[in-house]
Amino acid sequence: MYDMIIIGAGPAGLSAAIYGVRAGKSVLVLEGKTYGGQIINTPEVENYPGIQKMSGFEFAKGLYEQAKNLGAQIKMEKAVSVEKRETGEQSDMEAAEADENESGTDASVFVVSTSKNSYEGGALILAMGAKNRMLGLPGEQELTGAGISYCATCDGMFYRDKVVAVNGGGSTALEDALFLSNYCKEVYLIHRRDAFRGEQKLVDALTKRENVRFILNSVVTALIGDGRLEGVSIKNKDGEEKTLKVDGLFIAIGQEPETALTKEMADMDEKGYIQAGEDCRTSVPGVFVAGDCRTKTVRQLTTAAADGAVAALMAVEYLG
Repeated sequence: MYDMIIIGAGPAGLSAAIYGVRAGKSVLVLEGKTYGGQIINTPEVENYPGIQKMSGFEFAKGLYEQAKNLGAQIKMEKAVSVEKRETGEQSDMEAAEADENESGTDASVFVVSTSKNSYEGGALILAMGAKNRMLGLPGEQELTGAGISYCATCDGMFYRDKVVAVNGGGSTALEDALFLSNYCKEVYLIHRRDAFRGEQKLVDALTKRENVRFILNSVVTALIGDGRLEGVSIKNKDGEEKTLKVDGLFIAIGQEPETALTKEMADMDEKGYIQAGEDCRTSVPGVFVAGDCRTKTVRQLTTAAADGAVAALMAVEYLG
């Protein structure tokens, strides 16, 4: 039995692992895909304090190796079920084993099963992250990091003095367009409706930018480029099609939290994000959440790492 089980090996999960093992706890990290999360798709990280420039893959690899070298057990196994079992539900033998556990708590045991094994922990940290909602167009995945991005604040500086497009109509898309207009030669803002859903003050600010062009009632239908994005095809509501030559496309049509597995373990908001404050405590004692799957305003690399540290320390306090 482990003191902590962490689901997810992104920046939040691995940061939690580092803080957990440094606090003297036994830590298991489970990851069903690859360590690092979304950051591995970022060509260069330039906004993490103390790191002037590093690829997202290098950052993820360093974080993984640090957690592993400190003593965290990291298994590339996808969690398929999670349950909370009260100690009263244990057999006499299991209860005796639990009494010997270093965690010091007998409130409950969390059981996480994968396709290969079943693991028990005294505390559970949910760090599954969120995935960007994709357009679903051919070549989108291949061009991610080569002209296609889902984070303007992360990658916008790479398009200084270039022509870019933003796809979306919410506040995130409007903020992305406003941010990019400070650096890019021209910014197209493509939205499928005739009006934006985001804040009006952002729309007003964008209308004052001479290098911003609104393209409404239109959708992106194709991505142009071999190995590097060169342009996009768009179609308006009347069926008219045209091609825009752009160096970058920033897709801002929302994110989807990877929380389906744990929907019975904690309260969630209407979008599926796990509800927790800055202390990362969920509605279930012993369950903590860190990173992009938590209800929060800002989702960045730094906030994910911060969540991981807080969640681990709160779990240590819970374990006693």
